[in-house]
Parts: sequence; structure tokens; C-alpha cells
Amino acid sequence: MKQNNALSQWVAGLARRKQLLLALIAGLVAALGQAPVGAWPLTILALALVYGLFRLAQSWRRAAFLGWIFGVGYFAVALSWMIEPFLVDVARYGWMVPFVIFLVSTGFALFWGLGFGLARMMGGRAIAWVAALVLMEAIRGTIFTGFPWAQIGHVLIDTPLLQWAKFTGSLGLSALVLTAAASLWAVLTRYNIFALLALGALTAMHATGSAINPAPMASQDAPIVRLVQPNAPQREKWDPTRSRIFFDRMLEFTATGPRPDLIVWPEAAITPLLRNARPELDAIAMAAAGVPVALGVVRAKDERLFNSMILVDQTGQVGEIYDKNHLVPFGEYVPFGDLLKRIGISGMASRDGNGFSSGPAGQVIEVAGVGTAQPLICYESIFSRDIRAVSGRPDFMMLITNDAWFGTISGPYQHLAQARLRSVEQGLPMIRAANTGISAMIDSTGQITAQIPLGQAGWKDATLPPAKPPTFFARFGDLPILTLMAFLLFISAVTGAGRTASRPDRD
Repeated sequence: MKQNNALSQWVAGLARRKQLLLALIAGLVAALGQAPVGAWPLTILALALVYGLFRLAQSWRRAAFLGWIFGVGYFAVALSWMIEPFLVDVARYGWMVPFVIFLVSTGFALFWGLGFGLARMMGGRAIAWVAALVLMEAIRGTIFTGFPWAQIGHVLIDTPLLQWAKFTGSLGLSALVLTAAASLWAVLTRYNIFALLALGALTAMHATGSAINPAPMASQDAPIVRLVQPNAPQREKWDPTRSRIFFDRMLEFTATGPRPDLIVWPEAAITPLLRNARPELDAIAMAAAGVPVALGVVRAKDERLFNSMILVDQTGQVGEIYDKNHLVPFGEYVPFGDLLKRIGISGMASRDGNGFSSGPAGQVIEVAGVGTAQPLICYESIFSRDIRAVSGRPDFMMLITNDAWFGTISGPYQHLAQARLRSVEQGLPMIRAANTGISAMIDSTGQITAQIPLGQAGWKDATLPPAKPPTFFARFGDLPILTLMAFLLFISAVTGAGRTASRPDRD
């Protein structure tokens, strides 16, 4: 078959430093596939280019360094929102911003560097590259409590291919993106018939995505849920002179209009500790006029603090309580703080008031007249494994969050996108109430049926969409895709043993 190596010869002819610079630029471009830009074709093009560079690597060390450089560019853009918490008080913490960007981008890029190096060690074939990177994304989402944000497959959330997550989860979407990139490189450089077939299959999956997961219709008597969004800027949220303004705003939104079946306020909606919040709870019950209200609050118990969701009944009494289980390291607690106290190093333990403590995992709460909810607080919505750990299948997921920490450029949009992904994976609708936005009702196919935009105060009544039967992913999780990727990596190692990059045409 006639070869077209003009592109591959141009890439191979670049000096080493220029190849690394090209990998860095490709990483910057690849990140544009993440929300809110959503330019997923650029992600595939950039990955195709870096795959072409990977094929030229003569050793696993060279491949690993190339992957790390690519990752630095990618995470510097995709996770740039992580500097936002340090800008809340610029005078005190602004100096840390360059260090945060450096540590975030170079640290998370290590996983991709290891993936590139492992793929090269396992024979350097396309299946090894895809499998190794998917496995590294799984490790990134698990190790040190995990951070599966800005995964490669997240660029497909706003496309029909999202619906395939009901079978494969987010790691399967990552495998689709990487397979498309490797196939595209083969088509552009060699007119490879198998790569053309692979791209054709992916195109068919894109075209049929919505058809394989149609949205169920809500019944006429479906519950109505009110989303309440106060739009409290983080620098003002805990200010005693301003916090009452936001509380009164939420009371007004709660009391307005016809009565829904459930009202949901965001994370840490009231500033007093729960044990000191009797006046606020009474005011909430009066405004709700018999409607249960779910809201976030900080509560203290046995010298420990908990980031909690409570359900307030018509009398102002607290019924159900959920304490956040998956906490943010260094943001909500200091890792090993309690252990350090046992050996005499105090001041960082959760029981000393220096951070939150974890509640039990897998809880559900019963909302009278609405159904069984799986409560989630902020960060917990990015962990599909934690959502699957729930005891019994709920009717819906209920997420409260304070995305004011995430700024206004990309963080809130990416967080919302991952909530949509969770709904598809589980086949469950999600109620999402955010402090500054984006509050939304999400159906079991990941489609937003109602929302309050970012940076606006307001309320929205929305019908709670019905749940679907448990999906394949809800039953089996990441195990099938991880098993497949491990098998492909093994096959590549066996069939490609001893292969060098001097024969890049054999793939």
C-alpha cells in the first residue's frame, strides 16, 4: 500500500528540543477539549501528534520524558482553576500562585510520563500506548485518595459519545479518545486500512450515542424540586457583615412561589455551627412552609468538625444528617494529622479543630414524598467508585457544593460536566445546588433539564427526572475496562517484545 510519510518525516526531522517544544504545545492545545471550551477535535489532533512523537522514542526514558512534557502543558491549562482559592485573599496568598501552577502541572504530568514510558517498555504499539495511559488515569484517580479531574475522556462529555459511559465509565471514554488519536495518526501518515476502520467505528458510536441511552419521560406526578442559589462570593461568604444578606436571600427564594416537594440549598449554606443554628433553622422552616429543606452546614461532635448535609423538616428539626466522607487533602484536612498527634506532633489533627473529619461512606437519606437520595458534597461527585459504594440503589443523587472556590473561568464548568458524567454512569438523575453556580437538574442521560447560570442569584423549580435501571457500569464499575486494558498491555508486551523504534511503520 502506498505510504504517505510526509508528516511523519517532518516530525522525525525535528531536532530533539523542537520535538519536546511541540509536545508541550500539543499538551496546551489538548486541554482545550475540557469544559468550558469543549474543543474535543483539537484534543484528538494534539494527542495524534504526540503519539507520532512517541513512536520515534528510542527508549522508555525518552518516551517518559516526552509524555511528562506533554502532561505539563495539558494540566497547566486544564487545572488552571486551582489557583482560584489563592486569589480569594491575594494580599496574603497571591504569591503562591506560580508555585501552585508549577506543582500541579508537573506533579500530575508524572502519571502521563509513566504511562508513555510503560507503553514503550511494553513494545511501543498503539494498543500499549492506549492501555498504559488509561491505566495511569485510573491510578491518578485512586492513589493518595485520588484526583480524577480533567481525565482525557472528559472531553467527550458534551458529545453523544458520553452515553457510552453507561457501559465503560470515564476510563472507557479515555480509551476512545486515545484510540481515535492513534488511528488518526495512522490514517494521516500511512492510509492504514485498520485505522480507517477504527475511525469509522468511533464515528458510528458518535452517531448512535443518544439512541443507545434515550431519556425516560417523567410522570405527571413527579416531584418538584427547588434549587436555591444565593451567589455568595467566597471572600464575603463568611464575613459577619455580609453573611446575613445571603441567608435572607435564600429565605426569600425559599418562601417565593408555589410550594415544591423539596428545597435544596448549597454547601455550607448557613455560617453558624449546627448546634448554634436554632434561630436559622426556625427561620428556614417558616419560609419553607412545610416543605423539607436540604442544606449544607458545619457541625461539631466530640471535638470534631464535619462538613454536613442536613434535612430540615416542617418544624425546623433536623431529620437526616450526612457527613462528607471523601474530604479534600490539605483543603479540608491535613493527611495523617491524627496519626501525627499520637506520636506527639499536635496542631494538625482533625480532633483539634484543624480540619474536618470523615463521615461513614455509602449513606443514603430518605426524603418524604420524594424518594431515597444519595447525598454528595462538592468534591465527592468526581469519584465514581465512591458513588458505587452506596448501600442500596437510591432514586436520585443530591449534590450540594460551593463552587465559589473554583473561580468563574473553567472550574465550575468542569465540575458540572463531571456531575453529568456520573448521572450517565449510574443511570440516575442528580439534583445539584451550588453557591455561586451552576445549579442544575440533570437527568439520567446527563442532560441538563433546568439550571441557574454561574454568578447569578436565584431559584428554579424543576421536575425530578426518573431513574433508569442499574447500568452496566453501575453493576461492574471500572473492572471490565481495567481488565481489558491490562490484557491489551500484556498482548503488546508479548507480541512486541524487543521491538525498537527503528521500525515505526510496524504497528
